[in-house]
Amino acid sequence: MDILNNSYINILDLPDEMLRIIFNKLNMVDMLYSLVDVNQRFDRLAFDSLYIDHLDLVIKQDDIHNSSIDTHILDRICSKILPRINNKVTKFTLEPLSMERVFGTVHYPQLHSLSFINFQPNILSQHLLDETIIRLLENQITHITVDIKIENVEKTNGSDPNTFLIILLVSKCLNDLTYLQKSSRKYITFLSSNISYTHCLSSTLTKLTINVNYFDDCLYLLNGCLQSLSTLIIRINDINRSSSMIDNTKKLVKLKCFSLATDWRTFYYDNQVVPLLRRMLNIEELTLFLSVLRPTCTYIDGNQLYDEVLNYMPRLNKFIFSIHTCIINYDIGIDRPSNDDIRNSFISRGIQSFDTCFDDKFMNNRGNCHVYSLPYQFNDFLYMGSCFQGGRFDKVRLLSMQDERPFEHKLFQIISQDFPFLQQLTICNDIPQENEQHHSYTEHSLNEICLSGLLVAVVLRTIQFNNMIRMRDKYLHTKIISLFDLLARKHVKTLDLIQQQQQTLTTNTSNDNIFNENVQDLSIIEDIMRMVLEIINSCLTHTLQHNINLIYTLLYIRDIFDNYRAHINVHFRVKWPWAFFE
Repeated sequence: MDILNNSYINILDLPDEMLRIIFNKLNMVDMLYSLVDVNQRFDRLAFDSLYIDHLDLVIKQDDIHNSSIDTHILDRICSKILPRINNKVTKFTLEPLSMERVFGTVHYPQLHSLSFINFQPNILSQHLLDETIIRLLENQITHITVDIKIENVEKTNGSDPNTFLIILLVSKCLNDLTYLQKSSRKYITFLSSNISYTHCLSSTLTKLTINVNYFDDCLYLLNGCLQSLSTLIIRINDINRSSSMIDNTKKLVKLKCFSLATDWRTFYYDNQVVPLLRRMLNIEELTLFLSVLRPTCTYIDGNQLYDEVLNYMPRLNKFIFSIHTCIINYDIGIDRPSNDDIRNSFISRGIQSFDTCFDDKFMNNRGNCHVYSLPYQFNDFLYMGSCFQGGRFDKVRLLSMQDERPFEHKLFQIISQDFPFLQQLTICNDIPQENEQHHSYTEHSLNEICLSGLLVAVVLRTIQFNNMIRMRDKYLHTKIISLFDLLARKHVKTLDLIQQQQQTLTTNTSNDNIFNENVQDLSIIEDIMRMVLEIINSCLTHTLQHNINLIYTLLYIRDIFDNYRAHINVHFRVKWPWAFFE
């Protein structure tokens, strides 16, 4: 059958390769529930071992939030589907509701990886002590990922370490553990636990990814309780003064890969972080994401990194870094390094792929310098100042901006282009912009606006800052055109009514109030129509790749706009949408 020349295509006519592509785009739960037992061909494709080796039973709402699976759907999957694929599943991703069902009566001989999503610590601990789970942890599981969900953040000091300790003590085959709290900035701490500093928690674990509260928690994990640990990826909420008796001088000969990130600025880089890094004699890969406060006149540059850290790591072959230094010094006469000095310090040490964001002005006794390796590898970009010149930051999802000088419109234009997948933006600045003539389009003041009109204005601003990926709307082409069509019809009727009233106004002055109200209505309608056109133009200019259907809709019902072409160009003072195609 010639599919390309057939105007009517049944999904069963598609080849297996295309069906696999379609199935891979579906949520795992939807695919199993909707396609299994439809016919033998769908069963064969759905039960392909390459596809169902990882069974994800968590409904993903967006990049941050997940939700539980519907109980009716879960019943069908557990009773009808899992018994047919149990010998093919190698990895499960589970949330609390599905956790209770999947291990009831079915055995999974090939299962070696578990991911627990959105679990309260105490609930997960209860599940981990179940007899079936204990057998799996003791005999099969080599990889575990935990995403702890803490609901009452204000009432807790962080995640209970007992869940983490249970996993390590019970799992006899575990070599890779990820233990995070994505929904909270209060992480796990071991300071309040009764575990001895020298007690062995695991002899098999080689890789650990974890968020902890304090620097002492990091020292604890490196003090020998994880005997085979070779890779530690750790995020510390607060790098502060060590208060424990843990030795921070013993060499870490087994550690091959180390990644350190912190949420807050720290004063303790020189006397806490540097001594720790010098212990890593055999390190091969080093990643640092740090924000440092210094009461001196020196920034962390290439020379300092080499002399104080890298020179102690003879086997290092990969160094990824983002280090922001804020110096606080009340001696305004100090000799501070220049941007060229900072750059040359890296080049002279053989580090070529890097960039700097250097503030050459000393404001309120503070100076800032941000140095980072390229390409930029981190999800966060913190403490951006007005001196930022641009770059490419495809991995960044969170950006914080802070300065005591105004953030001009040009900077936001740079951000909108250079951070294409930004999801969260935080701005700490209340200084008014100095350059008032900054807009790339003409601003229009609104004489009057209703709530819906205000919403349109907000949407316009959002689209002009076009990289907020959550604001993409797959139905934009129908919504926006329908709105313009509705406004256009209202505009025609109101304009006709005004013209009729003008003819009688000279003889009947009692209609003055009605006439003025209609004129105001017309002005509001035109204001909103103008904003709708701005939205369309912004989409065509900045986010066309996410709104392809908008082009087809515009061309299909072009006559709606043709009647307003002259009005759009002259009265609305908005670019004609078809200028993009002409």
